[in-house]
Amino acid sequence: MTTAYTNATIIPVEGATVENGTLVVENGLIKELGDDIDTTDMEVVDCENKFIIPGLIDAHSHVGLFEEGRTGGSDGNEATSPITPYLRSMDAIFTEDEGFNDARKGGVTTLGITPGSANLIGGQFCVIKAIPGTQIISDMLIREPAGVKMALGENPRRVYKNKNKAPSTRMANAHLIREAFYKAIDYRTKWREYESKLENEQSKSEEERNVISQPEFDMANEILVKILAGTIPVMNHCHRADDIVTAVRLSEEFGYKLVVHHATESHKIADYLVDRDIPVVVGPLMTSRSKAELRDRTVSTPGIMMDAGALVCITNDAPVIPIWMLRESMILAIREGLDPTRALETITINPAKILGVDNHVGSLLPGKDADFLILNGDPLDASSSVEKTYINGDIVFNRN
Repeated sequence: MTTAYTNATIIPVEGATVENGTLVVENGLIKELGDDIDTTDMEVVDCENKFIIPGLIDAHSHVGLFEEGRTGGSDGNEATSPITPYLRSMDAIFTEDEGFNDARKGGVTTLGITPGSANLIGGQFCVIKAIPGTQIISDMLIREPAGVKMALGENPRRVYKNKNKAPSTRMANAHLIREAFYKAIDYRTKWREYESKLENEQSKSEEERNVISQPEFDMANEILVKILAGTIPVMNHCHRADDIVTAVRLSEEFGYKLVVHHATESHKIADYLVDRDIPVVVGPLMTSRSKAELRDRTVSTPGIMMDAGALVCITNDAPVIPIWMLRESMILAIREGLDPTRALETITINPAKILGVDNHVGSLLPGKDADFLILNGDPLDASSSVEKTYINGDIVFNRN
């Protein structure tokens, strides 16, 4: 089935806005976009006076892990060891969490799902679509792992100080992360030496071959080695500027890719981060100063960081702030200085790039997944509503 959504103001995010435009969807993908398209033999949906934009993306969410409205639905923190890179968020997502309904109502079609911040190395991100009606998490999955969650600052030291265990200081935060990566380097060296010896022995005759002991497999080190190889980025929870600098220092020491999440005081060191090409996931914006490291939080941060040249996206950290309010967070940031001509990037293509799924989602381009919204007004206007949400060309929310 080929469907044409006609007569809309289409904002593709990557590319110019199309007035009185047509979006053509076929087999769950965007086939064509423009203002002069022949719709003969297509199903036509008239979108006069409507706006069409890409589905929204929140790069940092706990939907399905910290469930809403259900007793005992809290699976985001395995606070029994500060180093748990082997944990996978996808193994704990409750697909019937009410947060996914809220996401669809608010136009959020893609979510980066992360463990919480109790641990220094907390586990693996996955990226899923808010597809309804499935108990099978793999049906929602588009990338896994998309990163490994790490945390600096107050949370891990508070959690483990209460357990009379390390870390209880910021010094121990950095030390234990550093120790984990040095162990991973030793692990990698042992496996490389083993593989080299094995290759050498295979060139010998059967009588000349020596028995070579295989190193013990370790799931934690396997993930850390992938981080060291640059195949998985670190998604680092940091609020204070000094914690952000520590995260950068560790990333430069071990050579891994870094994305700063929360980035509360990133505006204080904007040039420092931009010079190093480090993306920032800023938020939640509509929250109180619930702990000391949020003292200097400001809604101006996304605008300051974008003006400085950083790759910026906005997060609601749901369920801290409800996922359906992601667009409202962007609108609030516009009021506080975010460039309105680029604001939609912070909740569409930029999080898609940070999560490594921009070849599928984040903008309306031919060949990408048909994840899009129909709104009854300008998406930058808080009075406008999402009327319909589509994922893979299928309608998943209809306000009417």
